[in-house]
Amino acid sequence: MKPIITISRFLVGTLFIFSGLVKANDPLGLAYKMQEFFEVWAQSGWFPGLMNTLSHYALTFSIVMITLEIVAGVAVLIAWRMGFFSWLLLVLIIFFTFLTGYADLSGKFRSCGCFGDCIPLTPRASFIKDLVLLALIVLIFSQRNKIKHNISSYGGFTVVGLSAVMTLWLQWYVLKHLPLADCLPFKKGNNIPENMRIPAGAIPDSTVISFVYEKAGATVEFTSDNFPDDFDDSLYHFVKRYDKLIRKGNAEPAIKDFVLTTLSGNDTTSAVLNTPGSSAFLFVKDDPGKGLWIKDIQSLYALLKQKGIPLFVITNNHEGIAPYFRSLPDAIFLKCDVVPIKTAARANPTLYLLNEGTILNKWSYADWTRAEKDIQIIVN
Repeated sequence: MKPIITISRFLVGTLFIFSGLVKANDPLGLAYKMQEFFEVWAQSGWFPGLMNTLSHYALTFSIVMITLEIVAGVAVLIAWRMGFFSWLLLVLIIFFTFLTGYADLSGKFRSCGCFGDCIPLTPRASFIKDLVLLALIVLIFSQRNKIKHNISSYGGFTVVGLSAVMTLWLQWYVLKHLPLADCLPFKKGNNIPENMRIPAGAIPDSTVISFVYEKAGATVEFTSDNFPDDFDDSLYHFVKRYDKLIRKGNAEPAIKDFVLTTLSGNDTTSAVLNTPGSSAFLFVKDDPGKGLWIKDIQSLYALLKQKGIPLFVITNNHEGIAPYFRSLPDAIFLKCDVVPIKTAARANPTLYLLNEGTILNKWSYADWTRAEKDIQIIVN
């Protein structure tokens, strides 16, 4: 039994650490996925008030969950405090299995976010992975009192403590300076117009129209080809209908719903993305608040103007941020839905330098001093 437990510990610990590190590279990505779950549950009538409240704390939950995942992985690898950490592993994997199982069985999610955007897994693959991990962790849990560690209490505390500190530092760093590994469609080198097109030979999603009705106080759901025999408008009261995903295809572009409009509402996406020569996009989500970035953008703006590079300020909140840009009279404001802005700008604000739609580089607000030096080199 001991070799089996040792192998199980190695597999579980390694996978938890790997999964946590991939997500720690982009904690906002996990936070947005959590918000997606909260939104779906609220729409399904699962304590909508609570779900909407929890959604505001999604980033905090993301940071804590990622840290716990890595710390638990490290602890099980060195077999330290297994009485406590086996419980933590069990709680985490039950929670993860519930999420991936719900994502798979509900058909309402295209991915689960288990490995972030760098390693996208289907809900079915994620669910199977978590079921295997659940079996291994249950085995470890059952033998937790027999597992002996080969490290002192002080040594174990030091290793686990350092892993927690380093995980928190990594997440702080990428939240401020952008992810270290950019796995999003708006990454450096990508051409935005090309990524907005559906790939050639793509396979469309397979969906079925699903109806939700209420009957005698209970909610029932069925598809268009299996209506109940006793169906009657007097017995069944319509709630909603939706397209339920049966099999995911790949007939969707990498960049979706990226539509730029003028302040008067005219679609200018194509014209802006095909601007001759270099252009700069400044993505601003909601209201980032006052900060040093306002002073830094003035210096950047002067450089862009000197180089003849137009600056497009892309935001979902023009009225809220307009006062920050009074000293930039030639900046062009464009409106965009917040969802693509969330994907494009993992730091708020984020500056892009493009050449006819191709992303040459991008910088967080915390790195605009470096951005000035880079632009001097890139744009002669």
